[in-house]
Amino acid sequence: MPTVGIFGGSFNPIHFGHLLLADELCEALRLDRVLFVPAAVPPHKPAAELASAEHRYRMTVLAVREHPRFAVSYTVDTLVALKDEGALHLLIGSDTFLDLLSWREPRRVGRLARLVVVPRTGGDFDPEAPAAQKVLHELGLPPFGDVAGPVLYHAASLPISGSDLRRRAREGRSLAYRMPESVAAYIREHRLYHAS
Repeated sequence: MPTVGIFGGSFNPIHFGHLLLADELCEALRLDRVLFVPAAVPPHKPAAELASAEHRYRMTVLAVREHPRFAVSYTVDTLVALKDEGALHLLIGSDTFLDLLSWREPRRVGRLARLVVVPRTGGDFDPEAPAAQKVLHELGLPPFGDVAGPVLYHAASLPISGSDLRRRAREGRSLAYRMPESVAAYIREHRLYHAS
């Protein structure tokens, strides 16, 4: 049975940090494929800083097209749609993990996929902290470290941030070596992240 990683995010814009993380998790977890799912309307992101869902989807398609195990999906209920395709792993950052209770049907998410939580480099995520324990309890999941519980994975990280990339695009500065050139060209062509 194949194993599928679902990597959700705003991808505003997608960059080499996202791609490196997905590639590392693909290898470490022996995933057969990783499905990138750009959030149509990320609930915790300021709308003024977001490129449209269509632009973020297209940039993600450009970014992943050269990796044989990466694909992109528009599907809102991706986990439900994929539940019969194999073992599912939901790849999320530690900040997203702490926000899971605000998602639609969070308990169902926890039942449909094994959570793989990646702490932000330099962050202070503590899986034993009350906030993390509350999420586990509300989702009905065993603790980190339990054979059936979520996986805590410390991954390689690049010092690239979406907010820095948006600022650089707004100021007309270089995006080279931070994202695939096809994505940088798309941002320039569509004048994304410039003041209205």
